[in-house]
Amino acid sequence: MSKQKYKWVGTRPDRPDGADKVTGRARFGADFNMPGQLVGKVLRSPHAHARIRSIDTSAAEKLPGVKAVVTAKDFPEQPNLIVPAGEMQVNLRDITRNVMAREKALYESHPVAAVAATTDAIASAALALIKVDYEVLPHVIDVAEAMKDGAPLLDEHLITEGVKPVPTKPSNIAKRIDNLKGDIDAGFKQAEVVIEHDYTTQPVHQGYIEPHATLASAAEDGQVQLWSTTQGHFQVRGFCSRLLNIETSQIRVTPTEIGGGFGGKTVVYLEPVAVMLSKKSGKPVKMVMSRDEVFRASGPAPGATVHVKIGARKDGTIVAAECTIALQAGAFPGSPIGPACWTSFACYDIPNIKVVGYDVISNRPKVAAYRAPGAPISAWGVESTLDILAQELRMDPIDLRLKNAARKGTKTSYGPVFDTIGFVETLEAARNSEHYKSKPKPGMARGVAAGFWFNVGADSSAAAHVAEDGTVTIISGNPDIGGSRASLALMAAEELGIDYDKVRPVVADTASIGFNFVTGGSRVTFATGLAVVNSVRDMIRELKVRAAKTWGVDPEGVIWENGTAKPAGSNVGEFEPLSLAQLAATAGKTGGPINGHNQLNAQGAGPGFGVHIVDLAVDRDTGIVHIDRYTALQDVGTAIHPSYVEGQMQGGAAQGIGWALNEEYIYNAKGKLDNAGFLDYRMPVASDLPMIETIVVEVPNPHHPYGVRGVGEVPIVPPLATVGNAIARATGVRMTDLPMSPPRLSAALDAATPRMAAE
Repeated sequence: MSKQKYKWVGTRPDRPDGADKVTGRARFGADFNMPGQLVGKVLRSPHAHARIRSIDTSAAEKLPGVKAVVTAKDFPEQPNLIVPAGEMQVNLRDITRNVMAREKALYESHPVAAVAATTDAIASAALALIKVDYEVLPHVIDVAEAMKDGAPLLDEHLITEGVKPVPTKPSNIAKRIDNLKGDIDAGFKQAEVVIEHDYTTQPVHQGYIEPHATLASAAEDGQVQLWSTTQGHFQVRGFCSRLLNIETSQIRVTPTEIGGGFGGKTVVYLEPVAVMLSKKSGKPVKMVMSRDEVFRASGPAPGATVHVKIGARKDGTIVAAECTIALQAGAFPGSPIGPACWTSFACYDIPNIKVVGYDVISNRPKVAAYRAPGAPISAWGVESTLDILAQELRMDPIDLRLKNAARKGTKTSYGPVFDTIGFVETLEAARNSEHYKSKPKPGMARGVAAGFWFNVGADSSAAAHVAEDGTVTIISGNPDIGGSRASLALMAAEELGIDYDKVRPVVADTASIGFNFVTGGSRVTFATGLAVVNSVRDMIRELKVRAAKTWGVDPEGVIWENGTAKPAGSNVGEFEPLSLAQLAATAGKTGGPINGHNQLNAQGAGPGFGVHIVDLAVDRDTGIVHIDRYTALQDVGTAIHPSYVEGQMQGGAAQGIGWALNEEYIYNAKGKLDNAGFLDYRMPVASDLPMIETIVVEVPNPHHPYGVRGVGEVPIVPPLATVGNAIARATGVRMTDLPMSPPRLSAALDAATPRMAAE
């Protein structure tokens, strides 16, 4: 990291939520209750694909203790309109059908009805009394199978977008996108070495520990209050308003503390249902998903097929690159196919690029975001192929990447030209690291891969208030899932020149602060941080006005320095500096409360780049992979709170290692999920991993006053290929299908043994 040049930015103070979290005082989604509340439960389809002929709820409605029953007929039809949903796009028509199935149940556990009752047992009994007449239909799970002619159709009216001429027959391919740069055919003609491979990935769960939970209270006057574990309470408000035809100002959403999200809580599942049940029953309704429901009915990251072709000269210069990606969207269109395509070759300055992407629906839950959605999948293919190229050329894998690295001025395949970025600096830091300079231990092999994420800005609002004693409250509207409260407070303290512990960050509800886009896209410390900095600067302008009134001088003659108002020069007058506390104490005499506000659409989010290194060993008998050493490097712009930054890098690496080695949704022949729980869905635990080392590279983003770049998404992008490349070098067998679990890896090693012996 760069030499410390700030008083507070770059330090490691205690986290604002730390005491509440370790003492159990923090309140998460399921911890909120209201007097007289009911229990809400959802009836879910047992079939992967079925037409709903009829639903009879009469017996459930007559059960004593049942206060409300809802089905799709209780929810207004929605227009065919695309709207933002966190880091992805969704169609309102599809959202209402995902919340409650209408014409068809499109995946196992698709909601078909819901009840509110006085007890959990009565609610469960009521669900058993609801009679649904299904016409079971053929289903399709795999993305490649779903793309074939003759595959079972989920939507008989779906015509592929982005294809000319426009198709005349429906299919499961919702969209095709194309990115072109240069002349791909001419580029491959220049190539002296061409590497081409196919890869696959499976859907994976974000791994948040806290299930989805909400508490809704709809009053007689039309006012609605919601408490929800969410990454975007303004988005919850917006979706509930649209899906239920309630004016936005009538809905107040309070975000609870959140037990993990990683993109998976940028979606509404329970909230519209809870509101409708509350409206019908006249009582508050609380709904909490079981772990089984989370796995079967909420959105994972997509599975995919990836085809990569890279052409290079013998000196390592890449002259052409091609990638074709097909992502599972789940039951409704809207996979992160755009980001998957755009990030595929973003790390590299390649003159000729062709990227094609397909958004494909299948009988699975609609996918949701998961940390850099789409990017780890394309990086799995691209970075694996680059490693094969490096071996073919007998070139160091970092040197190959450095030779082709994107720099300031590099034009991407999707259009933008990079401003100041730190990919070269990150690669050089990796090459010069103690880890990379050391030799792997005996029996170990080393893998390297890189990754990219755009980072985003978008809408943010913030306010700053001075209390009577001179302490400061910073109000923002983004749930804190990665340390943003600490980062915002640090920047506010830096601007004001006061101690960090004099600043209290607060995440406000939707009625108490202006609109904020979701916590996602690695945007909050950048965008909401910029709004906080501007709101504090607005407050400082007012503080200088108050000091000027106190002294009887022009405000332009006052400066703010080290937490005090001072005369700008001796010509202004000889006045003692006025502290924040002194100005606050006299605020009533100089104009009233002292506040600052700002709202913006932040532009100039600095892209992030990461490089990961792993040393591992493979047990050839069992296929078990032992991770011995792992280092994550990343250009973070400026590390506002280095401990949080390092934690983000370590967390992303751990999740990516799990994605690489074990994690997958396993469906049986009936289209039902066989591993809907953490016992059978194998995520890494502490004993599976070494302490993940971090090297923080700081190339400040010129579009932020403190040089901030988003941090949270980049670290999940490189691990899949990092681990895969090390396994290939350890075993001589290139794995192309994820996960590289012990059974798959053992089978691949067994299959390769005769061939290797013959060689």
